Amino acid sequence: MRRNWLFLILGFTFNLCAQENNLSEDLKYLEDQFYLGITYNILLNKPNGVSQGNFSYGLQGGFIKDIPLNKRRNVGIGVGLGYAYYNYYSNLFVNETPNGLEYIVLDSDVSYKRNKIDSHVIEMPIEFRWRTSTPSEYKFWRIYAGMRLGYVVGSRSKFVSNTEKISFFNSDTRKFRYGLMLNFGYSTVNVHIYYALSNLFNDGVATVDGEAIEFRPLRIGIIFYIL
Repeated sequence: MRRNWLFLILGFTFNLCAQENNLSEDLKYLEDQFYLGITYNILLNKPNGVSQGNFSYGLQGGFIKDIPLNKRRNVGIGVGLGYAYYNYYSNLFVNETPNGLEYIVLDSDVSYKRNKIDSHVIEMPIEFRWRTSTPSEYKFWRIYAGMRLGYVVGSRSKFVSNTEKISFFNSDTRKFRYGLMLNFGYSTVNVHIYYALSNLFNDGVATVDGEAIEFRPLRIGIIFYIL
């Protein structure tokens, strides 16, 4: 009889310890996430006469490591690494000459199909993260704000008309880029906003009329978080 009671007490103790361990593991959940996004790219600080055309879009994707800052784990920091492609359609034509690149604002009577500059960028998002998540809840509200750093691995200017096609690597674009970022929403689909603090081009780049080109992109779109 005493042996039965002993086994019962040991079994209860073991079960209680297992539940505590599972609870402890649940409280250690992380929001490590893959992300994918699409944006509409707006050029701010345009020189006189420059306008955007077509649909200037961006694509981005990567992985973010979640670092919780409190016991509930609904506040944290996210540090990530990703890849992005951005293009900007406008009437600012880039002409490659033996003396360097020339930037010409095309008049409205000039006929062409496409005129753009695009960039391939390695990015590092750094986010302060707040969310309403729990160990068992995968749909929750989130507000992630911070910075996004970028290093351009390639930029290309491209012009296409009915009679010619011009395409070349543009060395005037700024290699290191950075800006402010805000992501917010519910569950998988969220709003993404990015405002550049750095210019799209290097300092000193100007049109043939002598006006400085100091484009600062504003990107607005949708970002998807995938656990």
